Amino acid sequence: MAGGTARDIKNKIEATKKTSQITKAMNMVSASKLRRAEKKMISYQPFMQSIQDTIVQVLSSKLDLSHKMLEKREVKKTGYLLISSDRGLAGGYNNNLFRQFLQDIEEKHESSKEYIVGILGNKGYYYFRSKDLNIINKEITNIRDDVQFIDIMKLIQQLIDMYILEEIDEIIIYYNKYVNTIRQDIVAEKILPIDKIEGENKKQLYDFEPSPQQVLDTLMPIYIQNIIYGFILNAKTSEHAARMTAMKSATDNAKEIVDNLTLHYNRARQAAITQELTEIVSGAAALK
Repeated sequence: MAGGTARDIKNKIEATKKTSQITKAMNMVSASKLRRAEKKMISYQPFMQSIQDTIVQVLSSKLDLSHKMLEKREVKKTGYLLISSDRGLAGGYNNNLFRQFLQDIEEKHESSKEYIVGILGNKGYYYFRSKDLNIINKEITNIRDDVQFIDIMKLIQQLIDMYILEEIDEIIIYYNKYVNTIRQDIVAEKILPIDKIEGENKKQLYDFEPSPQQVLDTLMPIYIQNIIYGFILNAKTSEHAARMTAMKSATDNAKEIVDNLTLHYNRARQAAITQELTEIVSGAAALK
């Protein structure tokens, strides 16, 4: 029995070592993807800033300009956009987000008629599709590692159109905000109506054609689309960071388990050897 136990422990050690090799490889892959995602997120910021500067400059002109995205109105129905991931093995990246979202929904709304939900990511879609939520996307909107705006354009434009048509009165985005490699905060950002646009008001050296109002009408949807895209880039960076941390923890845990199992294996082996020696000595004594 002791020999059989030792064999079982040895098999567990081998299986855990193989798992450790897999998690270590996934940790290294996630670290590489994190560097690329972080670089893409940072390089995107100057483009967003240029759009903001242009809008601020248009709004600062001495004209009576207006746009529905800048006007506050009574909130009768809220539109939510939830940014999840396509894959798991990222610790609490998705579960913490889902739990916080459901908690906020329950506190803020009395019924599902007061809101609609758009979901990005495979994990979020399958998690919420069986729940009593007004999900507007009837198919999965994937978020691949190499995030492309065209992949999420349909759902984003659907939310913007609903706001313009006053079918919803505000849009709030839930996502994991990247702080650093070990910290990602769950945040809810209201993007419509726009409260304030941060930008530099440079001296106007050119005229807006065909008119400042038409320029504003063109820029505002583009601005919102790119804000959402920036949030998605941020969330993807958070996902890689969370997965890298989770795989590092899994690798460390596997090594600790191997050490403990090795100790038990040596004890079981020693017990088996002792048992065999005892049987040999007892047999030899019986022959005398």
